Amino acid sequence: MSMLLLVLGFVSAAAIVVGAIKLQHPLFRSAALIFALIVFFIFFAFSSIRYVGENEVGVVVRNFGSNLPQGAIIATNGEKGPQAAILGPGWHFWLWPIIFDIETSPILEIDNDEVGLITTADGKPLPEGVAFAKEWGENDFRDMLDAEYFLTKGNGYKGPQASVLKPGKYRFNPKLYRVEKTAVTNIAKATVGVVKSNVGDRGPEGDRTLVAEGQRGIWKTPLMPDKLYLNTKAYEVTVISTQERIIRYTKGRTSGEETEIVVRTSDGFTFPVDVRIKYAILPEDAPLIVSKVGDDQEGLRDVMNSAVRAIFRNNAENVKALDYVQQRSHQEQQSLKMLQEEMRKIGVTISTVAIGDVGDEQTLGTLLKTQTDREIAVQEQETFREQQRAAEQKKELTRTEQEAEEERRLATASYEVKIAEQEKERRIIEANAEAEAIKIKAEAQADAYKLVAAQIGQSNAALVELLRIIGESGINITPRVMVVGNGAANGSSSAETTALIGTMLDSMLDKTPDSVSEKPKPRSGNDN
Repeated sequence: MSMLLLVLGFVSAAAIVVGAIKLQHPLFRSAALIFALIVFFIFFAFSSIRYVGENEVGVVVRNFGSNLPQGAIIATNGEKGPQAAILGPGWHFWLWPIIFDIETSPILEIDNDEVGLITTADGKPLPEGVAFAKEWGENDFRDMLDAEYFLTKGNGYKGPQASVLKPGKYRFNPKLYRVEKTAVTNIAKATVGVVKSNVGDRGPEGDRTLVAEGQRGIWKTPLMPDKLYLNTKAYEVTVISTQERIIRYTKGRTSGEETEIVVRTSDGFTFPVDVRIKYAILPEDAPLIVSKVGDDQEGLRDVMNSAVRAIFRNNAENVKALDYVQQRSHQEQQSLKMLQEEMRKIGVTISTVAIGDVGDEQTLGTLLKTQTDREIAVQEQETFREQQRAAEQKKELTRTEQEAEEERRLATASYEVKIAEQEKERRIIEANAEAEAIKIKAEAQADAYKLVAAQIGQSNAALVELLRIIGESGINITPRVMVVGNGAANGSSSAETTALIGTMLDSMLDKTPDSVSEKPKPRSGNDN
């Protein structure tokens, strides 16, 4: 447009001059020439006006001037070539088309999920061994995008910059800054990011593996879950999962599983073993895993497979097949301890080692059948021993019960003996007491009888005593016994006495149980 205005101005002025030459009057010719000059000046002045849109940036390219210094691309002191200063939105004057070319380009917009990687085309050469220029601080970032400041006071370096453009709109000199859009670094949940920094000072000479944050190398401290605006070329981020994972070694494997582990025991049996390994990578161990194997995918799988198979094979060499089958838990614990020690070296934490199926019918069928038969025999022997123990216990129980019964009987007999002895003592005491009473009574009666006899005579006393007894005993004295004889010759009262005694005896016989139904017949004295 500016060049068109200049051409139109020149053509218009030339046409006016040609027309002025044809005029005869000198005054008119002079006026026409002055008008032609004014027209050209007006067109020439308007051709220097340039407009830059609101969403555009203008770059001035100078066509006349001194040459740029050797190796320079952007002019900062009016040299010929692209100028460092850019044109903002609006009208700009005195930029004549022959002297200056104006190139416009749209401003750069970075979306929310993007980051802009900056590479500069001019500036100081990067120091030897440095791949990226150091980051500019947040307060200085605006100055960095000022091409004139960057190339002069800022002492900016040419080449890849560690600084990045975050989401937003940017107006800068596209001749100096080239921007590549890339996705932001998004560290998801249950993962961490391990940074391999290509910028910064090198770590201490003694630490060649992990370095502190800000130094060049693999950082000791991982990045926690977050959305980060990093220069993915200056800071290479490896995402490591911290979830607990399981790797299976099984015969009928599916996608993502490994083949079973084949072991050989000391007695020459070869058989497969199904194994399940549960492991995790702790956040603080993630940098170590990256430094040792690169990532938590194929590199880690290769190292783990090698360690797991070697440990299980080595452990099996020291035991017999039957012991291996029977001591599964011991093999699990032993393998777990060894695998933990081995994998800890690369930053992997092993939590569980579980052995599934051991062998199959083809490899261990005969051995297992022999063991089954042996076990059945052992169980039968154990059953027989249990039965023997039960019989012995029953026998012991019976003996104990018998002893208890005998002890009970013995105790009962002992008590009965004691009772009998006590009853005996009681009866003796009672008998002694009764005898003593009878004795005392008899002695008293004898004494009384003696006194009576002394007064009335023994015969009369005997008769009186006899009558007393008859009265106390309720004896019927009606004579049922007849006494015949020469009693007078033997004494005056012997016959009567004999008759009374017979009557008393008869009455006493009537009171005995055997004489209740039958009464004795009267007897005569001749029966004597």
